[in-house]
Amino acid sequence: MSQIFPRSANAIARFSLVGLLLFGGLVASIVGMSMRSDYVTGANTNIDQPVQFSHLHHAGGMGIDCRYCHTSVEQVASASIPPTKTCMNCHSQIWAQSPYLEPVRSSFKTGESLVWTRVHDLPDFVYFNHSIHVKKGMGCETCHGRIDQMAGIRQVNTLQMEWCLECHRNPEKFVRPREAVFTMGYEPAGDQLEIGRKLVQEYKIQSLTTCSTCHR
Repeated sequence: MSQIFPRSANAIARFSLVGLLLFGGLVASIVGMSMRSDYVTGANTNIDQPVQFSHLHHAGGMGIDCRYCHTSVEQVASASIPPTKTCMNCHSQIWAQSPYLEPVRSSFKTGESLVWTRVHDLPDFVYFNHSIHVKKGMGCETCHGRIDQMAGIRQVNTLQMEWCLECHRNPEKFVRPREAVFTMGYEPAGDQLEIGRKLVQEYKIQSLTTCSTCHR
């Protein structure tokens, strides 16, 4: 019985299979990159607020410590959004009549809080505690970026699980002395890994990667 398919059909089949595998790999890579893209994660997008508060001016130019506004960051899970009274501590005297700050003055007079748009918005099924990370020597800059250089406010990291796990698996790459947690533009005084390993032992940092650490 004569062959139904020519011998070249074997080569065509092999090339087709290889091409299909390569195409599948390409599609998977594109999907993976798109899931990490700023479009999907919301990173590097300035968020409109009722008052466009400038961290560049307050934290960068004036050198105001993060804890002046985010008062609870060292004690509880939430860093807290400052009440209007905190703004008025200065702005009852500085720019006291500025039309730009009328929403702040109105909030202070009426007692109605300004409705800020959350920027770093984790899903409800994710538990994150600021105080624990501060205590273990994780700097604000590590997660929030150079906030002191932002005229607006934006998320700079993906906040996806793989990003969190990068630090949880290798904390020595990111830990810094506790006195430098709120320092912007921190530079380690030597080799980061060497310093980091010592701090991991000193601060008793565990490499916590179990699901229940964050998903409670």
